[in-house]
Amino acid sequence: MTTQKEQMNYQEYNDFLKSKAIFAESSGFEVAPDAINDQLFPFQKAIVAEALRKGRYAIWADCGLGKTPIQLEWAKHVCRETSGDLLIVAPLAVSSQTAREGTKFGIPVTICRSQADVRPGINITNYEMLQHFDLSHFAGVVLDESSILKNYSGATRNQIIDGFARTPYKLACTATPSPNDHMELGNHAEFLGAMNRTEMLAMFFVHDGGETSQWRLKGHAEEEFWKWVCSWAVMIRKPSDLGYSDEGFDLPPLTMHEHSIESHIVDEGRLFAVEAQTLTERRNARRNSLEGRVEAAAAVASLSDEPFLLWCDLNDEGDALEKLIPGAVQVAGRHSNEFKEKAMLDFAEGRIRVLVSKPGICGAGMNFQICPNVGFVGLSDSYEAWYQAIRRCWRFGQKNEVQCHMFTSQAEGAVVANIKRKEADAEKMAAAMVGHLKAAGYQTAGKTERSGSNYQRETVSGEKWTAHLGDCVEVMQEMESQSIDYSIFSPPFAALFTYSNSDRDMGNARNPTEFYNHFQFAVKELFRITKEGRLTSFHCMNIPAMKERDGFIGIHDFRGDLIRIFQDCGFVYHSEVCIWKDPVTQMQRTKALGLLHKTIRKDSSMSRQGLADYLVTMRRPGVNAEPIAHTHETFPVDLWQRYASPVWMDINPSDTLQKESARDSRDERHICPLQLEVIRRALQLWSNPDDLIFSPFGGIGSESYIALEMGRRAVTSELKPSYFKQIVANLRNAEVSASQRTLFDELVTA
Repeated sequence: MTTQKEQMNYQEYNDFLKSKAIFAESSGFEVAPDAINDQLFPFQKAIVAEALRKGRYAIWADCGLGKTPIQLEWAKHVCRETSGDLLIVAPLAVSSQTAREGTKFGIPVTICRSQADVRPGINITNYEMLQHFDLSHFAGVVLDESSILKNYSGATRNQIIDGFARTPYKLACTATPSPNDHMELGNHAEFLGAMNRTEMLAMFFVHDGGETSQWRLKGHAEEEFWKWVCSWAVMIRKPSDLGYSDEGFDLPPLTMHEHSIESHIVDEGRLFAVEAQTLTERRNARRNSLEGRVEAAAAVASLSDEPFLLWCDLNDEGDALEKLIPGAVQVAGRHSNEFKEKAMLDFAEGRIRVLVSKPGICGAGMNFQICPNVGFVGLSDSYEAWYQAIRRCWRFGQKNEVQCHMFTSQAEGAVVANIKRKEADAEKMAAAMVGHLKAAGYQTAGKTERSGSNYQRETVSGEKWTAHLGDCVEVMQEMESQSIDYSIFSPPFAALFTYSNSDRDMGNARNPTEFYNHFQFAVKELFRITKEGRLTSFHCMNIPAMKERDGFIGIHDFRGDLIRIFQDCGFVYHSEVCIWKDPVTQMQRTKALGLLHKTIRKDSSMSRQGLADYLVTMRRPGVNAEPIAHTHETFPVDLWQRYASPVWMDINPSDTLQKESARDSRDERHICPLQLEVIRRALQLWSNPDDLIFSPFGGIGSESYIALEMGRRAVTSELKPSYFKQIVANLRNAEVSASQRTLFDELVTA
């Protein structure tokens, strides 16, 4: 019979699981289709309507698809709905273009340099002037070319995210959201309030060790990641991505011309010139070939009487081009904002024939469709800079074939190859998101929830064992109070390694707090089902803190946090043993900065010891009704002295059950079975023959397998079907082995 308290526990747990659902909830308002400006194309109207309905939204539309009229129409309706003011933040010189576009569509826009300039309705400023505004004043905000955030200092990025944190309506618009780095989507998610960057990394990404930037999508998380993104963003490369006609949105041909400049300068220590590989070598090659590249670019630009846009990477390149090309105007970092803005607008309107600048200065937001000729005199490794720079001219609305010239040293071949590789990655990312967008259906209602994996429940039993496929919390809720003699297990590792996309997976957490709240449900049930005076042991290690995810490099006291959770649930901290692990193996596997020998040579204040494993044992208070007594023969003094040691130096890390058959094709490296010798020692110390041994996180069944081997009974639970299947196979094998041993013993006795 289920008590009222148990029913409350069921409901409390179900409510918690619902709170883990990942979605971006709509916070906007509906607008009738006929209320949206008829000057917009049908696909643009659809995006405006969806962005207004969501309230906080990202629009990643390719260059020339009309982000400016889309955001102006969105801003107009937000101002009407809220009777408040709205601020558009844009790159330098884009403000004037946007204001002119507003006039074209009948939407007035006020160009501002400070809060004093703000007028009722839509206002626009550039990112450099943002500190002069009271951001809390605005009912809505638009970030134009929102990917520009990552080009700014952390302080500016935080100012934007924190300053607009309570702004009800937000729109982020760009053509290049993290083209070669999924994690840059975190900038947008955090700005829009969909999820902060740390939560996104914990939920969807895995870190492979070494450099803090090396994060990748977890194998099982890719589909759910894109579904989540599609709940707060739209990506469109052409109207047909949303099911509309592409008529009028055909890109003109783009012809690439690669000019390879021979370098006669040989680096010190070499017999002849070779292709540069490292960043330093590429920079040296670029400087050594500067004169040849500039002369070649100037010759090509001077042969034409059409507009020409030349991109450089070094100040010396820009200065030399300006001198060699008659009438060329350079926009450099040393110039005033007023000069930069005027020069860009003069070029856009045909008053300057040749413009020279860097992608970081003029490469975002501007419409240079008047120009069909682009030249890269200096290339960096940034694909986004290259993409944005070429898209100033090669975009929807360009009437002429675009000629793109790339002037590089023969020694810079790796730079061109790197750009092409990143371009392929960007295409893959865009295709993935568009594909998920189509699969999910563009018009989503209210909110888009993470579907999670299909929850399955099954029970398989043998003579002395029971295996449950299901959520361990719910499995324990079905078990009798004080029915377990001893428990031993490895708990999930607080979002470090995630088993599945299920909300029931404790490792599938946004942050440590969510993990601990989830884990506490299991510990409460574990306390209830454990007999008075009996023990439960958990195997764990502390968790490295990473700068990208945690904001610092160090160690999380995961072991201590788990101990405190058990204590909060009523357990007594009983015992622990430290299990030695080879730091060399850890270094080779993780490439952790603190374990590298080069860190000792560079700055040993960042060096640390390897991370050990721990077997921590907790006790339920009360008197043990069935003492666990040992004889001198079964537990001699020398054996006890080994087991009583606070450090076990003799545990073979490879002494585990076979695990490969339990792996899914998309599993990560989290499958870490507990070493069998650790289980044997714990069971020998803290359980009697025929005791009931419980493992709530079964994995592949290591604890139950050894329990049967040692004449105990076993019960276990596992959430993931592929692991559960392996548990059943392993326990059946253990059962057969145990019966064979028993038969052998009987024959020997006879």
